[in-house]
Amino acid sequence: MNDIKNTTEQKKESLLEFIKSDEYRPMKPCDLAYLIQVAPNERDLFDRVIESLEREGKIMITKRGKIMLSESQGLIRGTYQATERSFGFVIPEEGNGRDIFIESDYTNGAMNKDIVLCRIMRPEEGGKRPEGEIVKIITRGINSIVGTFIRERNHSFVRPDDKKLRQDIYIPKKLAANFINGSKVVAKITKPPNGRDKNPEGKIIEVLGHINEPGVDILSIVRQFEIPTEFSEKAKAEALQAPQFVSETESAGRLDLRHLKTVTIDSADALDLDDAISIEKIEVGYRLGVHIADVNHYVKDGSALDREARARGTSVYLADRVIPMLPKELSNGICSLNAEEDRLALSCIMDIDPEGNVVAHKIAETVIWIDKRCTYKGVSAALEGDDNDGEYAEFSDMFTLMKELQEILKDKRRKRGAIEFDFPECKVKLDESGKAIAIEPRIRDIASGIIEEFMLICNEIVAEEYFWLDAPFVYRNHEEPDSEKIENLTEFVRHFGLFIRGKSNHPKNFQTLIDDIKDSPEEALISKAILRSLKQARYSDENNGHFGLASKYYCHFTSPIRRYPDLQIHRIIKDNLNDRLAQNDEKYRRILPDVTKFSSMAERNAEEAEREVENLKKVEFMADKVGQSFDAVISSVTSFGIFVELPDTVEGLVSYAHIEDDYYVYNEKSMQAVGEESGRVYRPGQRVRVRLINADLVARRLDFVFDGK
Repeated sequence: MNDIKNTTEQKKESLLEFIKSDEYRPMKPCDLAYLIQVAPNERDLFDRVIESLEREGKIMITKRGKIMLSESQGLIRGTYQATERSFGFVIPEEGNGRDIFIESDYTNGAMNKDIVLCRIMRPEEGGKRPEGEIVKIITRGINSIVGTFIRERNHSFVRPDDKKLRQDIYIPKKLAANFINGSKVVAKITKPPNGRDKNPEGKIIEVLGHINEPGVDILSIVRQFEIPTEFSEKAKAEALQAPQFVSETESAGRLDLRHLKTVTIDSADALDLDDAISIEKIEVGYRLGVHIADVNHYVKDGSALDREARARGTSVYLADRVIPMLPKELSNGICSLNAEEDRLALSCIMDIDPEGNVVAHKIAETVIWIDKRCTYKGVSAALEGDDNDGEYAEFSDMFTLMKELQEILKDKRRKRGAIEFDFPECKVKLDESGKAIAIEPRIRDIASGIIEEFMLICNEIVAEEYFWLDAPFVYRNHEEPDSEKIENLTEFVRHFGLFIRGKSNHPKNFQTLIDDIKDSPEEALISKAILRSLKQARYSDENNGHFGLASKYYCHFTSPIRRYPDLQIHRIIKDNLNDRLAQNDEKYRRILPDVTKFSSMAERNAEEAEREVENLKKVEFMADKVGQSFDAVISSVTSFGIFVELPDTVEGLVSYAHIEDDYYVYNEKSMQAVGEESGRVYRPGQRVRVRLINADLVARRLDFVFDGK
C-alpha cells in the first residue's frame, strides 16, 4: 500500500514540475498523456494523479478541458471563513498574503471552512484588504451540522446553530416524517448549495434531544464543534493500566526533591493539578521551583493515549463540564499532583536575584512530595491576614516569599512593556439541572497572580534554553498586530480624546494606553478594543517571540495534562536529558509543523465552543427578565444596529428598526449612528438605559430597545 502511495506522490511531483516548466503549453489530459508517453497500463494512474492535483487546487481544468496551473490564473488557494453577515474571507495558505474579503454575491456556494480557489478582483490598496471571488470549491469543510429541526406545513428543515451557516438545511419530506418539531439534531449534508442561493439538502443522522431537555443545549454545542467526548477502548485500557502510586523503581535516578516544602495552589473545584511550587530564600535572592506533572512518563509516544491526546489537542472547559484531553484515571489520578503522595515531575528550578533576573536554572526529572493542596481563595486570605482557623499557618513564611517574588517579577515584566488587561470578567453559575441562575464576577486574587507570574517566568526560561540549544521545539508565538488593526484602534480611541503614544509597534505603547484609561468609565470598552486589535497567539516550531508579554522566547510547558503542546515539549526535554534527542531530532522536525498547526486549530475550536456556551447561558439567564430595564453601555455601533453591554457583561443588540424616534444613519468613519432629523448621536462608550424585549435561546441572542427614548 505504501509503495502505491509513494508511486502516486512521485508521479504527482514530477507531473507538476513539468506543468510548471517553460516547455509546457495548456493542453487536454489526453494530449499531455501522449506527450509524456504514458503507457496504456499506467493511464488509470495518470488519471488519478490529474484528479488529485485538481482536487488539491494545484491545477485547474478550463472550460475547454485544458490543464493549467492555478497560480498562473491568479488563483489563490485558501480556507473560506464565513461571518454571520453573509460576507466572508479567504484565509490563504501560509505565505500567500493577507486575508481576502469576499462579498456575499461572490461566495458562489462556498460554506464556512471550505477549501477554495479564489480570484483577486481588487488588489490590496491603502492598507485595505484585497477583495476577490471564489471560483472553485476544492473540498467541503463541513459535512454535517447541528441545529434545530423545524417542521412547517409544506416542508421541513434544520436551522443551523452555527450562525456562520446562514442557509437552512432542507430535509426531503420522506426523510422528515419521524422527527419531532423542536428537536436538536445532527444533519448530514447530502447536496451542498450550488452557488445560486439554493439551500443545501440533508438527512438527519442523530437526534440529541428536545431543545427544552436539560443538558441538550450544551451537548448541541459539543457536537457543533465536533469535540470528541469518548475515548477509544485501547486508550481507556491503557489508562486503567497506569499505576496508582509511584514506585521506588520509578523514582530511581531522578532528582529527589521530596525534602522541599511544596504546595499546589488551584481553584477549589480543580481535579487535575499539574503544577506545584517550592520557594526558598537564598544568598542570591530566591530559589523558585516550578514542578510540573510528568505526564509523559505515563503517556508514551505513539500509544493510544498519545494519539487520543493529539487528536483532542486540549481539554475543553464548558459551563457545567470538562471534556478532558486525557482520561480521568490519569488526569485526576497518578498524573495529578495530589497532596501527601509521591509524584513524578519535570521541574524547573530557578535562582532569581532581587531585580527579577534568573541568574541560574536547572531543568530535571524529579520526584516530589506535595505537603498541602491550597486554594487561591485560602492563600489570598492568609496573605491578607484573614486565616482565622490557622489552616495555612505552617506555610505563612512561604506565601510571604511568594508574594515578594511575584511583585518583583511583575514589576520587571511591566517595565519591559508587557501588556496587562484588567477589565471585568464574569462567569455563569448553574444549578444542578444545568440552568443558569446567576452571573458572578471572576475575582483576580493575590494567589492566582502569584501562580500566573511563576508560570510565565518558567515558560520563558524553558523556551530560551531550547532556542539556544537549536533543538526542535514547540513555541508559543504572539506576533505584532497588523497595521490596519492599529489604524482602526487609533481612530477608535481618538473619539475618546486618546491616542497611542510612540511611533514603533511596541507592546509598551498599548500598556501606556491601558494605564491612561485606568478607572475611567471607558476602561472595559477600550481594553476590549485593544485586545481585539491584537493577533491571536499560536503554537509554532519556529520562535517569533510573544508580543503581548514583550518576551523574546515563550512556550507552554506547564500544563501537560490539558494541552498537547506541553506534553510534546516534555517529550523533547526528557529526550534531551536522557541523551536521546539527537537520534529523534529528524522525527521531531518532521512532525512538529503539523502538531503545532493542529494544536492551534484545536485551541481556537475549544475557545469558540466555550464562548458559545457562555453566551447561551447568559441568554438563558436573561430569558425570564424580558420587559425589565437595565443600565448599559454602548459597546459598538454597526451598520445594522447598536450593541449594548450590561454591567455583568451580558451583551445584546438594539436594532435600528426598534429605534422609532428618528431614522439613524451609520457613519463608519466616526463609528457613530446619527439621527437624520434630530441629530441625536449614539457612539461607543455612551451610557444608556435599555429594556429587554426578546431572549432567543435558539439564535443565542438578546434584543433590547432604548428605554425612555
